Parts: sequence; structure tokens; C-alpha cells
Amino acid sequence: MSDVVRVLHVLDSLAPGGLENGVVNVARRLHGGGFDIHAACLRFRGDFAGRMPEPEKVVVLGKTDGFSLRAVWKLNRLIRSTRADLVHTHNLGTLIYGVLATLGGIVCPIVHGEHGQIQKQDLAPKRLAQRRRLFRLCKRVHVVAAGMVQNLAALGLDNVPITVTPNGVDSDRFSPPASKAAAKEAAGFSGDDVIVGIVGRLVALKRHRLLFDAFALLGTELPCLHLLVVGDGGAEKEDIVRQMREHPLAARIRWAGHQDDMKPFYQAMDVLAAPSEIEGLSNAVLEGMACGTPVLAHAACGNADVIEHDRSGFLAHIYTPAQLAAELRRVLADENLLHDCGIAARDTVCGRFSMDAMAGCYRALYHGAVSGRK
Repeated sequence: MSDVVRVLHVLDSLAPGGLENGVVNVARRLHGGGFDIHAACLRFRGDFAGRMPEPEKVVVLGKTDGFSLRAVWKLNRLIRSTRADLVHTHNLGTLIYGVLATLGGIVCPIVHGEHGQIQKQDLAPKRLAQRRRLFRLCKRVHVVAAGMVQNLAALGLDNVPITVTPNGVDSDRFSPPASKAAAKEAAGFSGDDVIVGIVGRLVALKRHRLLFDAFALLGTELPCLHLLVVGDGGAEKEDIVRQMREHPLAARIRWAGHQDDMKPFYQAMDVLAAPSEIEGLSNAVLEGMACGTPVLAHAACGNADVIEHDRSGFLAHIYTPAQLAAELRRVLADENLLHDCGIAARDTVCGRFSMDAMAGCYRALYHGAVSGRK
């Protein structure tokens, strides 16, 4: 019998996003080294499918709106045709399909990942009970940040052991610029502009509007301040793009859309803002830190795992534009603090959140899930 472990990821899609980026990074690290990685996209393929180690092993199930029994059947057929040793689901939607397609883990074990704090729409007692029942059918459940273990426990979702598998970042690919001024000019700004960036899908939980409103307050005080928005897609895209265009300082907001190469954009930023209300362990935060860019983040659970306040970045409870503006005003006023935090940020990522460390966590997770089956 082969010693290779065949893993089938089940995702909504491989459209650009933090979760999807993490899946791709793990797949590329493990594939061919004792693992054979496949993926099933419930709805559509997505641009990140081309980054998978063997893109032809990404299959689209064609799920339409609402629940699809046909997608369950197609996933079951795919599990059998690939001879998957385990199915790896990501967040609740794909877990439902994974449980049904494996007959509750009988066809093959389920490894399930929760990639962020439980969202508001899933906090109803019936939804929490559903998650709790489904967790029991998984061979392993993992989260991407230690703080999420406490978050799940507070919601009564610690009925199974929870493993922490932190995200990792390629610190060779993401690195500081030789010259910050040159990096800004390469990104289309003036070398003495002050750049605050935000990176992520155009969705409500990233709280772009909060940053736009804070920029309206602070931008009048700092005429050199510019806002760099990187990201595309998402349910609120039309509204967020409209907010940028109608902003009183619209001429100083640059929307760069989705970028395959994020390094030059992180390097151009003086501060990366991460005001997300709900967060696991953000890939954007780790990538920005690897580039020596200090991050100002809302104190969501994953951010606290990686950022030490006023040493490797900045953490604050941010609920209003005035609070965010005040924090940005404070950190932008201290160039030495920004410089020192940038150095410590990269040291933190290189020391604790390497790609090799992440791959090692998933290697152990998968081997533990299939023990006794090979």
C-alpha cells in the first residue's frame, strides 16, 4: 500500500483570499513530499487554482444557490475516484458537504479547519448546535490562532480537541525594501508621501468604511497622507468602490484591486491597517510584517497571537473612526517607533511563522488523522 497521503480539500472556491492563500501555501509545501493534494471547489474555480501544485487536480462541483444534493453526490464520487485518505473542509459551509459526502466520516476521515472567529450569523443556538454535532464527526479540528481556541470554548464548541496550526509566510518572497522612498515611488506615490494601506476582499467584516471615515478625519490634518486599498471581489464590492469614489479625499485614495505580487505594495506602506472585526490569523498581516511594515490591528483574537503592542506592531480596540484616527495619528507621529516595530515585526514572522513551521503542523495533523488507515 502506498505511503502517500491523498488529501482532498473542500472549499467554496479558490478565489483570492486569505483562507485560500493558506490552502495553496500548504499544498505547495506538502505536495510530492509524501502527500498528493487535490481540491474540490463547491461553486467555481477561482484564480488561485492556478497556483495549486497540480491545477488539473482542482475539480469544480458546480453548486448553485442554496443546498445542493447533487454537489454532495459529486463530492462523494470525487472522494472515491481520487481514493482520498482524508477530506479537509474549511469553515461551516464546506463541513456540511464534507460530512454528508463521507457519510459522517465513514468513507474517509474529516479534518476540519476554522479560519476565523465565528461570525454573527452563526451565533444562533441552532447554528452553534449544528457545528457542535458536526465537530464530533471529524477526526481532527484545527484553528489558525491560539486565541481562537478560547473563542470556540466560550461558545461551547470545545466538545472535541482543537489543534492550533498557525499560518506561515514566505519570508524570502516577502522582505523589506532597500529604500522605503524608492518603494513608494515604484508604487506610484511620491517618496515623501505617508501611506496607510488595507488589504483584503471588499467585504463588510474587513471594515473598509471605518478606515475611510478615519481617513476623512486625519487626512485634513496630514496633507501628505494617502490611502492604498488592495483587494477585489466580495459581496460589498460595489458599495465600497462607491465609498472610495465619493470620499471627500478621493484624490488621495488609490484602489489597486487584486494583485498577484503583493510585495511592492506592502513595501510602500508606512502602516498596514487591519481593522477587521473578526479575524483568525491574517495572511495579509503576516506578509506585511515580513516586509517590515508595522501593522495597526483591531484586537481580534488572531492578531494578538502575532503582534506585541508597541514592539512588533500596534493593537487597539477599534470600534469608531475617531478611535482609529487617534491610533493612526499616534503611530505616524513617531518615526522611530515605526522603524523599530517594523524590524521587530519581521523578526517575529521569521522566528515563529515560517512556511516550514506551518507545513510541519499540517504534516502532523494529516498523519494523525489517517493513522491506522494506511
